[in-house]
Amino acid sequence: MLVNIILYLLEIIHQLYQQNCWLINFICRYIPLKQWAYEDSHSPKYQKFKIDKLPLILNVEPWDYRDFMAYLQWRYPDDKPIKPIRRRTECDIPDDCKCPRCNAPKIYLYKNNGSKGQLQCKVCQTLFSPEDNRHTSLKLRCPYCTHTLVPKKDRKHFIVHKCVNPKCPYYLSNLKKVDKEDLDEDYGKNKYKLHYIYREFTIDFFKMDITTLPKNASSLKFTKNNAYIMSLCLTMHVNLGLSLRKTSHALKDLYDISVSHQQVANYCKTAALCIKPFVDTYPYEKGSVFTADETYIKVLGIKGFIWFIMDAASRAIVGYQVSDNRGVGPCIMAMRMAFQHLKELPKNFRFIADAYSAYPLAAQQFLINAGEKFKFDITQVLGLTNDDAVSAEFRPYEQMIERLNRTYKESYRPTNGFNNYDGANYDLALWVAYYNFLRPHKHNGFKPPVLDDMVMNAGNMPGKWQMLIILGQQTILNIQQGATA
Repeated sequence: MLVNIILYLLEIIHQLYQQNCWLINFICRYIPLKQWAYEDSHSPKYQKFKIDKLPLILNVEPWDYRDFMAYLQWRYPDDKPIKPIRRRTECDIPDDCKCPRCNAPKIYLYKNNGSKGQLQCKVCQTLFSPEDNRHTSLKLRCPYCTHTLVPKKDRKHFIVHKCVNPKCPYYLSNLKKVDKEDLDEDYGKNKYKLHYIYREFTIDFFKMDITTLPKNASSLKFTKNNAYIMSLCLTMHVNLGLSLRKTSHALKDLYDISVSHQQVANYCKTAALCIKPFVDTYPYEKGSVFTADETYIKVLGIKGFIWFIMDAASRAIVGYQVSDNRGVGPCIMAMRMAFQHLKELPKNFRFIADAYSAYPLAAQQFLINAGEKFKFDITQVLGLTNDDAVSAEFRPYEQMIERLNRTYKESYRPTNGFNNYDGANYDLALWVAYYNFLRPHKHNGFKPPVLDDMVMNAGNMPGKWQMLIILGQQTILNIQQGATA
């Protein structure tokens, strides 16, 4: 009896196992599971937004023409040795001109195409031009086929190098993904990015100073009003988001203080000149998750850009930048401001941004410049809907920075744009100081993200603005003393 029960149970287990196998097979065939990689990212149409990995750098040491001549004489003993050129006419080749490959002097060089400028070395038969020498010691090679990269485009801040090898496995792999209908069209492959591409930057954004002092000198001597009136102007204009004229009217209606809208603008610029170095160099407490985004502004009616980088734990703005372009340069400058005072990145560090290609390219430049201590990947949240697991998990971080953009736009809207980028910089510095040190946040118990004791103990809001100005003056003095030392 017991044996029959055991056999019956084994038979049921076997049937359940077959049903599970059938269900798994059905799910794998007809119900695609959500992957960590976004499905559309595998499409060749999205290849243009991806950043290829770094190339192989080969340092080629130049030959010595004497060693090469000795080798030729040993390898081919029956041939005549190479002798200097016997010139029948006067030669205008510079005396310091040498072969870029074997370092042969002028006596072994002759003009290959007359007066057009091309020279040839008699020792190694190398063709070169003294003005445009392509034989450099450093060679950039494709990491997939080791083919030498060819400079194709010279942009404003970088040179685009391209692998033109038609047998490159990277190119062949991308070519297989292209729709056959596009291949049949004329220049159909130009719709896609198929070849390996590397951007060599001609400007070092890591040597630019992000802590420069304000250009225009300004005085805090008041002939008519005092520092308290100036702080009232800042409170109404920055905290409450009133325009310059509304601020002037509010002071007249509430306190019977006559201050023109131009004087309010002068007060704000003076305060920004003092506060900006303090805001830019403040040692913020930084967590392991940063989130970044860029938004639009108007400068003289032309579109400009503002870059924000926020610490997800404290909600403080740790990096910002105003720029007239959406290139990788301003992105690097904002990242440098966010990473200052850090000797290395925290463990399990994440940098969350949208699918814009400037962020991965900036991360690549940090790896080149700072090494493994600042090696990080960009976690990209794609689109507006959670079509993949990555977007579903990190969408709240992207919503934080998008909410920050909307908060800034509320204060920016009354300005109707700026007249120049200096004005945009000063206005943004004041707003960041207000957002980090003065604005109450619900998630922090209605306290500012940065709890500075000196600012918090300054009393009312005009007193806090005066304290920020004092701290900014101390920061400027410390920077000047450090530069003098």
